[in-house]
Amino acid sequence: MARLRINSRQVSRMKKLATEISSDVQELISRHSSVSIERTILRLYGVDGVDEDGTPIPNLVADRVKEKEGIENGISHFFAKTMAKTGKSSQKTAEMIVGGKIDFSKLDKVPQEKVIQTETALVDTALHVLDSSRERKHEKETTYPSPKPPLRYLIVATGNIYEDRTQAESAVTSGADIIAVIRSTAQSLLDYIPHGPTTEGFGGTFATQANFRIMREALDRISEKEGRFIRLVNYASGLCMPEIAACAAYEDLDILLNDSMYGILFRDINMKRTFVDQYFSRLICARANIMINTGEDNYLTTADAIDNFYTVTTSQMINEAMAKKAGLSEELIGLGHAFEVDPEIENSFLYELAHAQLTRQLFPRSPVKYMPPTRYKSTDIFYSHTLDTLFNLASILTDQGIHLAGILTEAIHTPLMQDRHKSLSSINYVFNTAASLKDEIEFKRNGFIEKRTRQILGQAEKFLKEIQKKGLMKVISEGKFADIKRSKDSGKGLDGVFEKGPLYSNPIMDRLEQDIE
Repeated sequence: MARLRINSRQVSRMKKLATEISSDVQELISRHSSVSIERTILRLYGVDGVDEDGTPIPNLVADRVKEKEGIENGISHFFAKTMAKTGKSSQKTAEMIVGGKIDFSKLDKVPQEKVIQTETALVDTALHVLDSSRERKHEKETTYPSPKPPLRYLIVATGNIYEDRTQAESAVTSGADIIAVIRSTAQSLLDYIPHGPTTEGFGGTFATQANFRIMREALDRISEKEGRFIRLVNYASGLCMPEIAACAAYEDLDILLNDSMYGILFRDINMKRTFVDQYFSRLICARANIMINTGEDNYLTTADAIDNFYTVTTSQMINEAMAKKAGLSEELIGLGHAFEVDPEIENSFLYELAHAQLTRQLFPRSPVKYMPPTRYKSTDIFYSHTLDTLFNLASILTDQGIHLAGILTEAIHTPLMQDRHKSLSSINYVFNTAASLKDEIEFKRNGFIEKRTRQILGQAEKFLKEIQKKGLMKVISEGKFADIKRSKDSGKGLDGVFEKGPLYSNPIMDRLEQDIE
């Protein structure tokens, strides 16, 4: 494919800076846990369900332990001790804790040997959940051939999981390779996961384990019918990042939107909470072979793409470094970017090619995810369709990994099935007619595109040096990403993150970290 002439030594320096920045954040992560992490442990131990009021049992157990015993030393050892005392299953034990049927004062009489034996069995159960998901996905990938990239990624977002299923099946028959179920608006701010199938949602459908199962089963059926592997996407972001990752592993999701900074910037979730939660969620993804997609494309919805694309490149490098800290291979790190230059600017398409090609070359082994134009979409559907067609051409020309379909009616209403069909028809047409174009062209030496990429790299390297000097949290608080300022000591979920006590234990994390070493 056509390649830009970029300074490889400069890129190495930049990635080294990103690694140093991620190491600084990792020190914070290692000292903290969160209520969501502790609830994730319970879920992986087999605790599920809700009480008569609809409150998830993992939340109730964590809250009760926090109230009675304190949670600073983690929930795993305490729960294993309780389970050893009751002699019941993890689910029954959790229900007894919630029902007030456990006398916490008598737990110290449980023999330590029995507690360790119980906890070891629980951890083995948790790892089996993740390993089984990995194995099932591998079997699907070997049974059904994967399409040639860019993979066609299509969104469904009706609010009703059963309607989503119908729209997903229609999209697949039109050529979609990946189905993403958009979450209901503001679910990222809920400090719990709703339970069961849902049929109402605003702007999307609630992410629940039951909804994951319904869509996964539907896509498995249509994969067999179509003779190709259809991947399923949802969101592991917000206040329940690791819990969503655990639910996704149970139901064999393939991709999760999972960013180290998105929740901080765009949902005002506390920095410490986000950094801590994203690490455990990514450990789970690495073991279960779940690809992550990051959210750098969102920066360009609030900041100008020409003036600020270097922040996208900078964030991509930091996201990659932090993902590698959690054991994710480059093949599982789907870094995000977007086609968002103002189309009224002269040579806007050349800017877009520079941005897309630079991202592709900086992360050659990663399935980078390319987002369509949204900021400058118009209610004129013909104009919007033209924008999407140029986006399709940029994607195939620069060999992107994942291509999110642009929809011509996006600026008017939630897309109908025929709107998605029209979008996929355009993608299929452009991808076919320009399939080998990337192999037939070269970028002009010192031309517009190469000069633009050198400018971005220079700006990004300078920015990485600033972050390495000040610290990532300080730079975020100054509003250097997406023109949004956030404080490290405020934001949603702050009360749910805590410093680990001297006896803190998370044996699932310990075992997952052993894989990295």
